[in-house]
Amino acid sequence: MCVLNPAPWNPGWKWGGTGVSVIVPTLQRLSLSVSWCCYIDGYVIDTPSLKYFKLEDWYNSTHDVEIKDMPELREAYVDVVFFVLKSVIGSITSVKHLTICSEIPERGWEVEVYGGGGFVFNQLEHLKLCVCKDHSSDLLGQLLKDSPNLRVLDVFHTGIHGFVEDTDMVCWKQPSQVPQCLLSSLQIFNWSGYFGRPEERDIAVYILKNACFLKKVTIFADIVQYSVPHLKMIKELAFSSRASTTCELVFVECPYEMFD
Repeated sequence: MCVLNPAPWNPGWKWGGTGVSVIVPTLQRLSLSVSWCCYIDGYVIDTPSLKYFKLEDWYNSTHDVEIKDMPELREAYVDVVFFVLKSVIGSITSVKHLTICSEIPERGWEVEVYGGGGFVFNQLEHLKLCVCKDHSSDLLGQLLKDSPNLRVLDVFHTGIHGFVEDTDMVCWKQPSQVPQCLLSSLQIFNWSGYFGRPEERDIAVYILKNACFLKKVTIFADIVQYSVPHLKMIKELAFSSRASTTCELVFVECPYEMFD
């Protein structure tokens, strides 16, 4: 099922067979949901005044996606299959707040994970990344690299995307250079649904080691899911080196069900 919000009787909506175009110069909020079982040829979005954009597109079969630049966009929620991410990423670079979840194919670190293009999120201050996909760590690395002014990073796992035990996130590949946001702007780092797996620990340790202006790190930890003792979790991070001598590290023990 495809869901559009606002309702599609707006004069700017145009339905054509199994495609849709949204061309509304003054529109400021838009939500589009394309489920995995929806048959659609594609969609076009041309909304230059948009300030909030939510796109959920889980339809894995190839379909055409054309999204025009959104220079006024301030907040975006993007939960899409990989080839749609390549189409949307260049149109949302003006955001200040971004929530994102997307799979990426296996490839070397030097290849930009959302298709290249040299995109930079100069205004992005708050990034929320769902790590339910196998290669979420690669997406995180690229977004850190491309967000030089990032201030808040939230890592989480969306429950509606399945059980975290079904996710086998690949090992963290350290960037060849420390991202600028870690050197100059990141202040808050939260991880909801931290299970103490090696790939998770490596990411957390890397950020602690390189984020020079980090003020607070909050880890919402589950000590049951992977039988990792709470004390071991604490020691692994508490005893790791920190670039910021004033960084406060907080552990919150809670069951996985609370992470949503």
